[in-house]
Amino acid sequence: MSEAKIVLVTGASQGIGAATAGAFARAGHQVVLAARGAEKLAAAKEALGEAGARCLGVPCDVTDPQSVEALFRTIGERFGRLDVVFNNAGSNVSTTLVGDITWEEWRRVVSVNLDGAFLIASAAFRMMRDQDPRGGRIINNGSISAHVPRYGSAPYTASKHAITGLTRSISLDGREFDIACGQIDIGNAASAMTARMSGGVPQADGTLKAEPTIDVTHVADTVVQMAALPLDVNVQFITIMATTMPFIGRG
Repeated sequence: MSEAKIVLVTGASQGIGAATAGAFARAGHQVVLAARGAEKLAAAKEALGEAGARCLGVPCDVTDPQSVEALFRTIGERFGRLDVVFNNAGSNVSTTLVGDITWEEWRRVVSVNLDGAFLIASAAFRMMRDQDPRGGRIINNGSISAHVPRYGSAPYTASKHAITGLTRSISLDGREFDIACGQIDIGNAASAMTARMSGGVPQADGTLKAEPTIDVTHVADTVVQMAALPLDVNVQFITIMATTMPFIGRG
């Protein structure tokens, strides 16, 4: 980006979120890091070294409307505007057949992955629509699971399919307000969520196989590149994945 922007990253205390927040900060932008744990946010900010000086950690539970409202109130009071959102916070459950998933497990995943994404996007939309100059960019973290499911992954897969619909709706609603919305679908970025893949992941044919992963910095750099575009240009959907992961064709 040619000038410093105000960027919000959710799920920013670890994994993809922390890496992306760091990439934005190192590129010279002011970054708001949002996640539930204040201590983990502080640690993530400290880990950024000098770039951490351009970061503000704000504890937020994206599933709680009042917590999200407080987050955006802080952004408004501190910066007066918001230019970019990486809607990244997410949750999952272990491999479980759809008939064995509890209601509590279903709601936990959907409340973070979908309800939380909606609450963040809705609040960002209002701020971007009403600020002067108006406009901004919302980037939703989809997943390979926004296209095809993994075995035993109904809550996660359903939520990520829904994110695709949310992305398209925001894109359409945002046109008249200079709000662009795109989605990054990530396959096997190395993080706490994918650590189990080296030991084997259940496949559709019933076998257990290790899967390749990619360094999370490639995802972070891609998000920063998406955000670098002028608002009359949009990456609507992009897939970044380990080249040989079992997704294309028969694996």
